[in-house]
Amino acid sequence: MTINFTEPEERVALREAVKKLASKYGREYVEKQARDGGKMTEMWLEMGQSGFLGVNLPEEHGGGGGGMADLAAVLEEASAAGAPLLMMVVSPAICGSIINRCGTEEQKKRWLPGIADGTLLMAFGITEADAGSNAHNITTTATRDGDEWVLNGNKTFISGVDEAQAVLIVARTEDAKTGKLKPALFVVPTDAAGFTKQPIEMAWRAPEKQFTLFLDDVRLPVDALVGDEDGGLWQLFAGLNPERIMGAALSCGAARYAIDKTVDYAKTRSVWKDVPIGAHQGIQHPIAKVKIELEQARLLWQKAAALYDAGDDFTAGEYANMAKYAGGEVSCNAADVAVHTHGGNGLTVEYGLANMLVASRLGRIAPVSREMILNFVAMHTLGLPKSY
Repeated sequence: MTINFTEPEERVALREAVKKLASKYGREYVEKQARDGGKMTEMWLEMGQSGFLGVNLPEEHGGGGGGMADLAAVLEEASAAGAPLLMMVVSPAICGSIINRCGTEEQKKRWLPGIADGTLLMAFGITEADAGSNAHNITTTATRDGDEWVLNGNKTFISGVDEAQAVLIVARTEDAKTGKLKPALFVVPTDAAGFTKQPIEMAWRAPEKQFTLFLDDVRLPVDALVGDEDGGLWQLFAGLNPERIMGAALSCGAARYAIDKTVDYAKTRSVWKDVPIGAHQGIQHPIAKVKIELEQARLLWQKAAALYDAGDDFTAGEYANMAKYAGGEVSCNAADVAVHTHGGNGLTVEYGLANMLVASRLGRIAPVSREMILNFVAMHTLGLPKSY
Protein backbone atom coordinates (compact mmCIF):
# COMPACT_ATOMS: atom_id res chain seq x y z
CA MET A 1 0.00 0.00 0.00
CA THR A 2 1.27 3.46 -0.92
CA ILE A 3 0.67 6.33 1.50
CA ASN A 4 1.04 9.82 0.06
CA PHE A 5 2.49 12.57 2.23
CA THR A 6 0.12 15.11 0.72
CA GLU A 7 -3.60 14.73 1.18
CA PRO A 8 -5.86 14.49 -1.88
CA GLU A 9 -7.50 17.69 -3.10
CA GLU A 10 -10.89 16.50 -1.91
CA ARG A 11 -9.68 16.16 1.68
CA VAL A 12 -7.93 19.51 1.59
CA ALA A 13 -11.21 21.08 0.44
CA LEU A 14 -13.05 19.15 3.16
CA ARG A 15 -10.70 20.57 5.78
CA GLU A 16 -11.27 24.12 4.54
CA ALA A 17 -15.03 23.71 4.61
CA VAL A 18 -14.99 22.29 8.14
CA LYS A 19 -12.63 25.03 9.32
CA LYS A 20 -15.00 27.68 7.98
CA LEU A 21 -18.02 26.14 9.68
CA ALA A 22 -16.31 25.37 13.00
CA SER A 23 -14.77 28.84 13.19
CA LYS A 24 -18.28 30.33 13.29
CA TYR A 25 -18.64 28.68 16.69
CA GLY A 26 -15.13 28.46 18.14
CA ARG A 27 -13.93 28.44 21.73
CA GLU A 28 -16.36 31.10 22.94
CA TYR A 29 -19.38 29.08 21.83
CA VAL A 30 -18.07 25.89 23.44
CA GLU A 31 -17.28 27.63 26.72
CA LYS A 32 -20.69 29.30 26.84
CA GLN A 33 -22.43 25.98 26.29
CA ALA A 34 -20.35 24.34 29.01
CA ARG A 35 -20.90 27.23 31.43
CA ASP A 36 -24.66 27.39 30.83
CA GLY A 37 -25.26 23.65 30.78
CA GLY A 38 -25.90 23.72 27.03
CA LYS A 39 -24.90 21.28 24.33
CA MET A 40 -23.14 21.42 20.98
CA THR A 41 -26.43 20.60 19.24
CA GLU A 42 -26.54 23.59 16.89
CA MET A 43 -23.04 22.98 15.57
CA TRP A 44 -23.54 19.21 15.57
CA LEU A 45 -26.64 19.41 13.39
CA GLU A 46 -25.04 21.90 11.00
CA MET A 47 -22.03 19.61 10.69
CA GLY A 48 -24.40 16.72 9.94
CA GLN A 49 -26.45 18.66 7.41
CA SER A 50 -23.21 19.66 5.66
CA GLY A 51 -22.25 15.99 5.30
CA PHE A 52 -19.27 16.16 7.65
CA LEU A 53 -20.40 13.78 10.42
CA GLY A 54 -21.08 10.86 8.09
CA VAL A 55 -18.26 11.39 5.64
CA ASN A 56 -16.90 7.91 6.48
CA LEU A 57 -20.19 6.07 6.00
CA PRO A 58 -21.55 4.58 2.74
CA GLU A 59 -23.48 6.83 0.39
CA GLU A 60 -26.34 4.34 0.20
CA HIS A 61 -26.90 4.88 3.91
CA GLY A 62 -26.69 8.66 3.88
CA GLY A 63 -22.92 9.03 4.26
CA GLY A 64 -20.23 10.59 2.14
CA GLY A 65 -18.60 7.37 0.96
CA GLY A 66 -15.19 8.36 2.34
CA GLY A 67 -13.00 6.73 4.95
CA MET A 68 -11.69 7.10 8.47
CA ALA A 69 -8.96 9.46 7.23
CA ASP A 70 -11.67 11.87 6.07
CA LEU A 71 -13.62 11.70 9.33
CA ALA A 72 -10.45 12.20 11.39
CA ALA A 73 -9.57 15.24 9.27
CA VAL A 74 -13.01 16.69 10.04
CA LEU A 75 -12.52 16.27 13.77
CA GLU A 76 -8.97 17.64 13.71
CA GLU A 77 -10.14 20.80 11.94
CA ALA A 78 -13.05 21.34 14.32
CA SER A 79 -10.73 20.87 17.28
CA ALA A 80 -8.12 23.21 15.79
CA ALA A 81 -10.84 25.85 15.46
CA GLY A 82 -11.49 25.63 19.20
CA ALA A 83 -14.73 23.67 18.80
CA PRO A 84 -13.96 19.96 19.25
CA LEU A 85 -16.86 17.54 19.00
CA LEU A 86 -16.10 14.69 21.41
CA MET A 87 -19.13 12.69 20.26
CA MET A 88 -17.64 12.38 16.77
CA VAL A 89 -15.25 9.88 18.32
CA VAL A 90 -18.23 7.89 19.50
CA SER A 91 -21.25 8.14 17.21
CA PRO A 92 -19.97 8.08 13.60
CA ALA A 93 -16.50 6.61 14.31
CA ILE A 94 -17.08 3.79 16.82
CA CYS A 95 -20.78 3.03 16.47
CA GLY A 96 -21.08 3.90 12.80
CA SER A 97 -18.03 1.81 11.88
CA ILE A 98 -19.17 -1.23 13.86
CA ILE A 99 -22.70 -1.16 12.47
CA ASN A 100 -21.42 -0.59 8.94
CA ARG A 101 -18.94 -3.47 9.10
CA CYS A 102 -20.84 -5.93 11.29
CA GLY A 103 -24.53 -5.04 11.17
CA THR A 104 -27.32 -6.46 9.07
CA GLU A 105 -28.77 -4.50 6.16
CA GLU A 106 -31.80 -3.77 8.30
CA GLN A 107 -29.60 -2.39 11.10
CA LYS A 108 -27.64 -0.26 8.63
CA LYS A 109 -30.84 1.20 7.17
CA ARG A 110 -32.21 1.86 10.65
CA TRP A 111 -29.21 3.50 12.30
CA LEU A 112 -26.67 4.81 9.80
CA PRO A 113 -28.65 7.60 8.07
CA GLY A 114 -29.40 9.30 11.39
CA ILE A 115 -25.80 8.88 12.57
CA ALA A 116 -24.62 10.38 9.28
CA ASP A 117 -26.79 13.51 9.34
CA GLY A 118 -26.53 14.02 13.09
CA THR A 119 -30.22 13.58 13.88
CA LEU A 120 -29.43 10.37 15.78
CA LEU A 121 -26.61 10.26 18.28
CA MET A 122 -25.37 6.91 19.58
CA ALA A 123 -23.15 6.59 22.65
CA PHE A 124 -20.79 3.68 23.32
CA GLY A 125 -20.59 1.71 26.57
CA ILE A 126 -17.60 -0.51 27.27
CA THR A 127 -15.83 0.82 30.41
CA GLU A 128 -16.71 -0.61 33.81
CA ALA A 129 -15.54 0.54 37.22
CA ASP A 130 -14.06 -2.80 38.27
CA ALA A 131 -12.61 -3.66 34.86
CA GLY A 132 -10.56 -0.54 34.20
CA SER A 133 -8.29 -1.12 31.20
CA ASN A 134 -8.93 -4.88 31.31
CA ALA A 135 -11.84 -5.47 28.95
CA HIS A 136 -11.67 -9.20 29.79
CA ASN A 137 -13.09 -8.33 33.22
CA ILE A 138 -16.32 -6.84 31.88
CA THR A 139 -19.21 -8.27 33.88
CA THR A 140 -22.22 -6.86 32.01
CA THR A 141 -24.01 -9.92 30.69
CA ALA A 142 -26.59 -10.62 28.02
CA THR A 143 -28.77 -13.70 28.41
CA ARG A 144 -31.07 -15.10 25.73
CA ASP A 145 -34.67 -15.48 26.88
CA GLY A 146 -36.84 -16.73 24.04
CA ASP A 147 -37.13 -13.95 21.46
CA GLU A 148 -35.38 -11.42 23.69
CA TRP A 149 -32.02 -10.57 25.20
CA VAL A 150 -31.82 -9.57 28.85
CA LEU A 151 -28.95 -7.28 29.86
CA ASN A 152 -27.64 -6.73 33.38
CA GLY A 153 -24.62 -4.76 34.53
CA ASN A 154 -23.17 -1.28 34.71
CA LYS A 155 -20.87 1.02 32.77
CA THR A 156 -18.95 4.12 33.79
CA PHE A 157 -17.39 7.17 32.10
CA ILE A 158 -19.79 6.91 29.19
CA SER A 159 -19.93 10.15 27.18
CA GLY A 160 -23.00 11.99 25.96
CA VAL A 161 -25.71 9.62 27.17
CA ASP A 162 -28.01 12.56 27.93
CA GLU A 163 -27.87 13.51 24.24
CA ALA A 164 -28.06 10.02 22.77
CA GLN A 165 -31.07 8.09 21.57
CA ALA A 166 -29.24 4.79 21.95
CA VAL A 167 -26.06 3.29 23.40
CA LEU A 168 -24.01 0.53 21.79
CA ILE A 169 -23.29 -1.65 24.83
CA VAL A 170 -20.47 -4.18 25.09
CA ALA A 171 -21.81 -7.16 27.06
CA ARG A 172 -20.80 -10.78 27.37
CA THR A 173 -22.81 -13.84 26.34
CA GLU A 174 -22.24 -17.43 27.36
CA ASP A 175 -20.75 -19.80 24.82
CA ALA A 176 -23.04 -22.82 24.70
CA LYS A 177 -20.13 -25.18 23.98
CA THR A 178 -17.57 -24.01 26.52
CA GLY A 179 -19.61 -22.06 29.06
CA LYS A 180 -17.10 -19.20 28.77
CA LEU A 181 -18.22 -15.61 28.38
CA LYS A 182 -17.50 -13.87 25.07
CA PRO A 183 -18.01 -10.22 24.00
CA ALA A 184 -21.09 -9.14 22.08
CA LEU A 185 -22.56 -5.78 21.07
CA PHE A 186 -26.12 -4.57 21.62
CA VAL A 187 -27.96 -1.38 20.68
CA VAL A 188 -29.84 -0.24 23.78
CA PRO A 189 -32.35 2.62 23.45
CA THR A 190 -31.81 5.18 26.21
CA ASP A 191 -35.52 5.08 27.03
CA ALA A 192 -35.54 1.30 27.56
CA ALA A 193 -37.12 0.01 30.77
CA GLY A 194 -34.43 -0.79 33.34
CA PHE A 195 -31.88 1.57 31.77
CA THR A 196 -30.83 4.44 34.04
CA LYS A 197 -27.97 6.94 34.06
CA GLN A 198 -26.19 8.95 36.73
CA PRO A 199 -23.98 11.95 35.86
CA ILE A 200 -20.36 12.05 36.98
CA GLU A 201 -19.13 15.48 38.02
CA MET A 202 -15.90 16.19 36.14
CA ALA A 203 -13.25 18.83 36.84
CA TRP A 204 -12.93 20.11 33.28
CA ARG A 205 -15.64 22.23 31.66
CA ALA A 206 -17.19 20.66 28.59
CA PRO A 207 -20.68 20.48 27.07
CA GLU A 208 -20.36 16.69 26.82
CA LYS A 209 -21.10 14.99 30.14
CA GLN A 210 -19.95 11.67 31.57
CA PHE A 211 -22.26 9.07 33.08
CA THR A 212 -22.47 5.83 34.99
CA LEU A 213 -25.06 3.50 33.47
CA PHE A 214 -27.16 0.86 35.19
CA LEU A 215 -28.81 -1.96 33.25
CA ASP A 216 -31.30 -3.89 35.34
CA ASP A 217 -33.07 -6.64 33.38
CA VAL A 218 -33.13 -4.51 30.24
CA ARG A 219 -35.08 -6.49 27.66
CA LEU A 220 -34.16 -6.11 24.01
CA PRO A 221 -35.43 -7.71 20.80
CA VAL A 222 -33.25 -10.31 19.10
CA ASP A 223 -32.19 -7.83 16.41
CA ALA A 224 -30.58 -5.56 19.04
CA LEU A 225 -27.50 -7.78 18.69
CA VAL A 226 -25.02 -6.20 16.25
CA GLY A 227 -22.92 -8.71 14.38
CA ASP A 228 -22.47 -12.39 15.03
CA GLU A 229 -22.89 -13.64 18.58
CA ASP A 230 -19.82 -15.80 17.91
CA GLY A 231 -17.97 -13.13 15.95
CA GLY A 232 -15.38 -12.54 18.64
CA LEU A 233 -13.14 -9.56 19.32
CA TRP A 234 -12.69 -8.43 15.71
CA GLN A 235 -16.19 -6.90 15.79
CA LEU A 236 -15.25 -4.84 18.83
CA PHE A 237 -11.97 -3.71 17.28
CA ALA A 238 -13.85 -2.59 14.18
CA GLY A 239 -14.80 0.32 16.42
CA LEU A 240 -11.83 0.57 18.78
CA ASN A 241 -9.27 1.27 16.07
CA PRO A 242 -11.35 4.22 14.78
CA GLU A 243 -11.74 5.37 18.39
CA ARG A 244 -7.97 5.61 18.80
CA ILE A 245 -7.49 7.30 15.42
CA MET A 246 -10.17 9.86 16.21
CA GLY A 247 -8.79 10.43 19.70
CA ALA A 248 -5.42 11.19 18.14
CA ALA A 249 -6.98 13.58 15.62
CA LEU A 250 -8.90 15.40 18.36
CA SER A 251 -5.71 15.75 20.42
CA CYS A 252 -3.74 16.98 17.40
CA GLY A 253 -6.41 19.57 16.69
CA ALA A 254 -6.26 20.77 20.29
CA ALA A 255 -2.47 21.01 20.05
CA ARG A 256 -2.79 23.03 16.84
CA TYR A 257 -5.17 25.42 18.59
CA ALA A 258 -2.81 25.84 21.54
CA ILE A 259 0.24 26.35 19.31
CA ASP A 260 -1.54 28.95 17.16
CA LYS A 261 -2.57 30.94 20.25
CA THR A 262 0.95 30.67 21.67
CA VAL A 263 2.63 31.86 18.48
CA ASP A 264 0.26 34.83 18.18
CA TYR A 265 0.94 35.84 21.78
CA ALA A 266 4.71 35.38 21.49
CA LYS A 267 4.78 37.62 18.40
CA THR A 268 2.87 40.48 20.00
CA ARG A 269 3.76 40.40 23.71
CA SER A 270 6.69 42.70 24.55
CA VAL A 271 8.28 43.01 27.99
CA TRP A 272 11.94 43.93 27.43
CA LYS A 273 13.12 46.74 25.10
CA ASP A 274 10.03 46.52 22.87
CA VAL A 275 11.19 43.13 21.57
CA PRO A 276 8.49 40.42 21.30
CA ILE A 277 9.01 37.61 23.77
CA GLY A 278 8.99 35.24 20.80
CA ALA A 279 12.38 36.58 19.79
CA HIS A 280 13.97 34.78 22.74
CA GLN A 281 15.10 31.16 22.43
CA GLY A 282 13.70 30.37 25.87
CA ILE A 283 10.25 31.01 24.38
CA GLN A 284 10.92 29.81 20.82
CA HIS A 285 12.37 26.40 21.56
CA PRO A 286 9.48 24.92 23.59
CA ILE A 287 7.01 26.05 20.92
CA ALA A 288 9.17 24.63 18.13
CA LYS A 289 9.50 21.35 20.03
CA VAL A 290 5.75 20.83 20.35
CA LYS A 291 5.31 21.76 16.68
CA ILE A 292 7.66 18.91 15.75
CA GLU A 293 5.83 16.56 18.11
CA LEU A 294 2.54 17.62 16.51
CA GLU A 295 3.65 16.78 12.98
CA GLN A 296 4.91 13.38 14.16
CA ALA A 297 1.55 12.61 15.77
CA ARG A 298 -0.35 13.77 12.68
CA LEU A 299 1.67 11.44 10.45
CA LEU A 300 0.90 8.55 12.79
CA TRP A 301 -2.87 9.03 12.76
CA GLN A 302 -2.89 9.56 9.02
CA LYS A 303 -1.00 6.30 8.50
CA ALA A 304 -3.28 4.48 10.94
CA ALA A 305 -6.36 5.78 9.13
CA ALA A 306 -4.95 4.80 5.73
CA LEU A 307 -4.26 1.28 6.98
CA TYR A 308 -7.74 1.00 8.47
CA ASP A 309 -9.37 2.21 5.26
CA ALA A 310 -7.27 -0.34 3.34
CA GLY A 311 -8.65 -3.16 5.52
CA ASP A 312 -5.39 -3.98 7.30
CA ASP A 313 -6.91 -4.14 10.77
CA PHE A 314 -3.95 -5.55 12.68
CA THR A 315 -1.36 -3.10 11.40
CA ALA A 316 -3.92 -0.31 11.72
CA GLY A 317 -4.26 -1.29 15.37
CA GLU A 318 -0.53 -0.91 15.91
CA TYR A 319 -0.43 2.56 14.39
CA ALA A 320 -3.75 3.65 15.88
CA ASN A 321 -2.36 2.94 19.34
CA MET A 322 0.89 4.74 18.57
CA ALA A 323 -1.05 7.70 17.16
CA LYS A 324 -3.28 7.90 20.19
CA TYR A 325 -0.21 7.88 22.45
CA ALA A 326 1.56 10.58 20.45
CA GLY A 327 -1.56 12.71 20.18
CA GLY A 328 -2.16 12.60 23.92
CA GLU A 329 1.43 13.59 24.62
CA VAL A 330 1.54 16.55 22.26
CA SER A 331 -1.85 17.82 23.42
CA CYS A 332 -0.64 17.91 27.02
CA ASN A 333 2.72 19.39 26.07
CA ALA A 334 1.20 22.07 23.85
CA ALA A 335 -1.29 23.11 26.53
CA ASP A 336 1.53 23.38 29.07
CA VAL A 337 3.70 25.47 26.73
CA ALA A 338 0.73 27.70 25.87
CA VAL A 339 -0.07 28.45 29.50
CA HIS A 340 3.58 28.96 30.42
CA THR A 341 4.21 31.31 27.50
CA HIS A 342 1.17 33.40 28.45
CA GLY A 343 2.32 33.58 32.07
CA GLY A 344 -0.45 34.72 34.40
CA ASN A 345 -2.71 35.36 31.42
CA GLY A 346 -2.57 31.66 30.66
CA LEU A 347 -4.51 30.93 33.82
CA THR A 348 -7.29 33.43 33.19
CA VAL A 349 -10.73 32.63 31.84
CA GLU A 350 -10.30 35.32 29.19
CA TYR A 351 -7.54 33.49 27.32
CA GLY A 352 -9.25 30.11 27.53
CA LEU A 353 -6.12 28.02 27.98
CA ALA A 354 -6.21 26.87 31.60
CA ASN A 355 -9.11 24.46 31.03
CA MET A 356 -7.00 22.80 28.34
CA LEU A 357 -4.50 21.69 30.98
CA VAL A 358 -7.17 19.41 32.44
CA ALA A 359 -8.95 18.53 29.19
CA SER A 360 -5.73 17.55 27.42
CA ARG A 361 -5.08 14.84 30.01
CA LEU A 362 -8.01 12.95 28.55
CA GLY A 363 -5.80 12.07 25.60
CA ARG A 364 -3.35 10.30 27.90
CA ILE A 365 -6.00 8.44 29.89
CA ALA A 366 -8.87 7.56 27.57
CA PRO A 367 -9.98 5.41 25.88
CA VAL A 368 -6.90 3.46 26.94
CA SER A 369 -4.02 4.62 29.11
CA ARG A 370 -0.63 5.36 27.61
CA GLU A 371 0.86 2.60 29.77
CA MET A 372 -1.42 0.01 28.15
CA ILE A 373 -0.39 1.33 24.74
CA LEU A 374 3.26 0.87 25.70
CA ASN A 375 2.39 -2.69 26.75
CA PHE A 376 0.73 -3.27 23.38
CA VAL A 377 3.67 -1.93 21.38
CA ALA A 378 6.18 -3.84 23.50
CA MET A 379 4.36 -7.14 23.08
CA HIS A 380 2.78 -7.00 19.61
CA THR A 381 5.21 -4.77 17.71
CA LEU A 382 8.50 -5.55 19.42
CA GLY A 383 7.79 -9.17 20.35
CA LEU A 384 8.67 -8.76 24.03
CA PRO A 385 7.10 -11.04 26.67
CA LYS A 386 3.66 -10.11 27.96
CA SER A 387 4.07 -8.01 31.10
CA TYR A 388 0.58 -8.11 32.59
